Amino acid sequence: GWLDDPSEHVRRLVSEGTRPLLPWGQQLPMFRADPAPVLALLEKLRDDPSPYVRRSVANNLNDIAKDHPDLVVQTAQAWWREASTERQSLVRHGLRTLVKRGDGRALQVLGFTTKPRVAVELSLSASSLVIGESIGLKLRLHSKARQTQKLVVDYAVHHQRSGGKVSAKVFKWKNIDLAAGAEVRLQKKHAFIPRSVRRLYPGEHRVDVLVGGQVLASACFVLM
Repeated sequence: GWLDDPSEHVRRLVSEGTRPLLPWGQQLPMFRADPAPVLALLEKLRDDPSPYVRRSVANNLNDIAKDHPDLVVQTAQAWWREASTERQSLVRHGLRTLVKRGDGRALQVLGFTTKPRVAVELSLSASSLVIGESIGLKLRLHSKARQTQKLVVDYAVHHQRSGGKVSAKVFKWKNIDLAAGAEVRLQKKHAFIPRSVRRLYPGEHRVDVLVGGQVLASACFVLM
């Protein structure tokens, strides 16, 4: 009954309350195992007039993708057909984790090039920095293709963890349409500021540039 409630807050609760991996709430193992009941609700909310509700639907879809990527890709393919601009935005946000993983099927749904033909050069502004500072990233991409490529450009930082372990986190850079034979240069700063959700440890770190989910350039620096 909440699906048709006049309040966007109640309709959003349908989606937000069934998210299997809600960051601030208890995980729902029954829906992690079988998300079918949740998808049935999201199907009815995918074209909700409220952006507040649609963003929750996208976040729920992204949660499900972490356990059931095949099912979410199939759902995205169905939702993309004859989709409005608003629904396309929802699907893009719902596939963000799979796109960061370089999932070829998710990239295809969104119309991105899955096998990029591009030369990539990455340079860093410093070989070392102190916790609390930022490092500059400069990127040069040169197309080797004979047609325009729609590229997803991300970067991953391999952080030092306790006990000598290393873990990577992928960050969004930019989506670009790279014409045949064209060259583009991108710049970005990445801050190494301690936060409650991620403690920083000194040591060698690595930056990978991912184009279409593929690592095409890397560079290292020392965090002190």
